[in-house]
Amino acid sequence: MAIKPMLHPRNQHREGYDFDRLIAHSPELEAFTIRNPLGRRTIDFQNVRAVRALNRALLSAHYGVDFWDIPEGYLCPPIPGRVDYIHYLADLLAECNGQEIPRGPDIQVLDIGTGASLVYPLTGFREYGWSFTGVDIDPASIQSARQICARNGLDIALRHQSNPEDIFAGVIAPQDIFHLTMCNPPFHASLEQADKGTQRKWRNLGKGQSKRLNFGGQNAELWCPGGEIGFIARMIEQSRDFDDQCLWFTSLVSKKDNLRPLGRLLRKARVAEVRTIEMAQGQKTSRFLAWTYIPKSRRAL
Repeated sequence: MAIKPMLHPRNQHREGYDFDRLIAHSPELEAFTIRNPLGRRTIDFQNVRAVRALNRALLSAHYGVDFWDIPEGYLCPPIPGRVDYIHYLADLLAECNGQEIPRGPDIQVLDIGTGASLVYPLTGFREYGWSFTGVDIDPASIQSARQICARNGLDIALRHQSNPEDIFAGVIAPQDIFHLTMCNPPFHASLEQADKGTQRKWRNLGKGQSKRLNFGGQNAELWCPGGEIGFIARMIEQSRDFDDQCLWFTSLVSKKDNLRPLGRLLRKARVAEVRTIEMAQGQKTSRFLAWTYIPKSRRAL
């Protein structure tokens, strides 16, 4: 297997997928495997059931997750890229900890929009032992996440955000302290825009026209008024009310062009520091934006 140098050095998936190992942990995956033109084993990534089976096998083989399932039509996230976010967050915290990655349950992470898959808490807990609190506006996502926790004997706090206009209010209690918040915000400003984005993705992959979402996604997972930039702008504005309860606020930013206007908002918010951390997965580059109100002299973990 060829190493994928663009993934984080600690990412378990840098060497691609070991299908023998994955099938040993999750035999159902074998029915979905095919051979690519080079004769290597893979799956049809346009097949929703195949993608879900792959995720189930990855979570079992690499992260000790015995049970994992999500409702039909919900977002089925690509595991390698999601785990990269976790590893780069660990590096960010290491800067506040004498360059040593902090591990264990004392590290508190708030996952905004944790989703039905619970992918960040599952992988982050197994990699670093951190304590996670997952938040979502969708009751069905919270119910799915609770089922995953119960079936795997995991103690992950889950909170329902009842007001879709709020991001932190209503889910961060006065006594809460978080080292990190993380978020994979809705990318699109409308359902129509989400459909166009899906079609563009399939064309770029040489698959022609298709409205199928191989990774699924409900409306709240894919789009919101104002799209990604609108969501993160609200996050920045509302983070000021919790400036002393979180060390680093962070969010994925899919569109590089959004960084400049978001940077202006952060300067207006008078944060102590802003960081843009790039991550490369396969043929695309992603990134996350991080900001803190706490000066360096007070950041030691």
